[in-house]
Amino acid sequence: MSTTDFLENLLTRRGITDQSDRELFLSPSYEIHFHDPFLMKDMDKAVTRLKTAIDAGEKITIYSDYDCDGIPGAVILHDFFDKVGYKNVAFYIPHRHDEGYGLHGDALETFITDGTKLLITIDLGITAVKEVARAQEAGIDVIITDHHEPHEILPNAFAILNPKQKDDAYPFDMLCGSGVAFKFVQGFVKKYGVELGLDDGFEKWLLDMAGLATLSDMVPLVGENRAIAYYGLLVFRKSPRPGLKQLLRKMDIDQRYITEDDITFMVTPRINAASRMDNPTRAFELLKTRDELEAGMLADHLTKINDTRKTLVATIMKEVKHALETREETPVIVIGNPKWQAGVLGLVAGKILDISARPVFVWGSEDEDGNLRGSCRSDGSVSVVEIMTAIKDSFVTFGGHELAGGFTVSREHVHHLSDDLGKAYEGLKREKEVGVQNIDATLLLSDVNLDHYNNIEKLAPYGLGHAKPTFLFENILVRDLKLFGKEKNHLELIVADGNKFVKSIAFFTTGEKFKKQPEKGVTANLIGTFELSRFAGRVELRLRIIDIL
Repeated sequence: MSTTDFLENLLTRRGITDQSDRELFLSPSYEIHFHDPFLMKDMDKAVTRLKTAIDAGEKITIYSDYDCDGIPGAVILHDFFDKVGYKNVAFYIPHRHDEGYGLHGDALETFITDGTKLLITIDLGITAVKEVARAQEAGIDVIITDHHEPHEILPNAFAILNPKQKDDAYPFDMLCGSGVAFKFVQGFVKKYGVELGLDDGFEKWLLDMAGLATLSDMVPLVGENRAIAYYGLLVFRKSPRPGLKQLLRKMDIDQRYITEDDITFMVTPRINAASRMDNPTRAFELLKTRDELEAGMLADHLTKINDTRKTLVATIMKEVKHALETREETPVIVIGNPKWQAGVLGLVAGKILDISARPVFVWGSEDEDGNLRGSCRSDGSVSVVEIMTAIKDSFVTFGGHELAGGFTVSREHVHHLSDDLGKAYEGLKREKEVGVQNIDATLLLSDVNLDHYNNIEKLAPYGLGHAKPTFLFENILVRDLKLFGKEKNHLELIVADGNKFVKSIAFFTTGEKFKKQPEKGVTANLIGTFELSRFAGRVELRLRIIDIL
């Protein structure tokens, strides 16, 4: 297939047929694709209140979630205050295990005591009705920046920045939490940047954090999110942050060529490891520090605890697989053990989803009130927020967005959770695309070349809602097969058609998950994507295997 036809096919397959649309898609524009922040409800109120606090020297507290959406958002606000030279600001990130998700009353009481006058939340707060009421009663104004689904009753906050509000006219409602935080800063700079002497376009340098969060969180890479991720990667490749440089060095990733896959598979787990296995503040410190020595120590620490996290998840998954083998299949998987550490349950739920293709609810250790904490993931057949709302009396607390969420459940109700979710699922389930792999084109192995790879990269970054192009290679011969990695749990094939040989790999499988188990000397059909590896400085174009037929 010619290079021109190859690119034309990729664009047409994605419904991008108009020439001007194609040009804009291939070259995202900051001016065109980033919406006016003041289209978001309460934006003017929020930035005006922040300016008032800065002018009056009021104590400001930033309260962010502990994951790789909330933490980059906290760094965005940290860098903003650093740029304007404002010092009377504090940052608070709740402990995942000791406190759990959300705005907590005990923390709020400390803010009241320390004289906080303005509280800004990041990636949380949209359901904190009681806590916001307490803050307002104590004289603290609250600005909520969040992207989770609002419940019927909203907090009585001074301002709420969340494009998912029913009466919000913002053109794009799928921003992540840090995306909303970025829009807050963008709005402030637009209104007050000249007055405060801020460099024109200063906020663009914060897009490495907004991009990191957008790629890490389960939001679709379309519309403004695609632009945030696109520009975020450009800034990431030039970012002077010592913490990022040290972390990438630990993983042998060349910062100049970092991709969305490097971020989601390598960087994100290490940022999230801080809250899952230790204290989320460690990740915040890594991303904001300007000190090389501190950056090196924190990068070492996050790398070590991430290795511990991997071992813990593998141990739990062994229990899960054994349990699932002995139980009857249900439309919604509900599984748990009070000994399972709550911080890794989202990862466990994701892995169960991969092998089961059904909605998954996993519960584990208790919170401070004796309730069991859990995480859930959807296969796209139902919104986890909708299904939890349908049986809201079964939960103590719950929240999230369509494909992922969290919850707490009492020991009394956990025994009925599977039945309750199963009944709710029957009334809410919807059709999803199953069974047929979405193939962009049928290719020969001779088509696996850098010209075609470069055209694939023109459509990057890829992610949820904008999948990487997938190709079918028919009647190829498996010339060689080997397993690699410390645990020999990754697969490498050398495949051929005629005189063309191509390396093809699949991580975390020995071939058992494919429709046809690959064997040396056997002909098969392979579905895969292009991948350019730069591991240890060696550039290699290869295929990433999706399935073997």
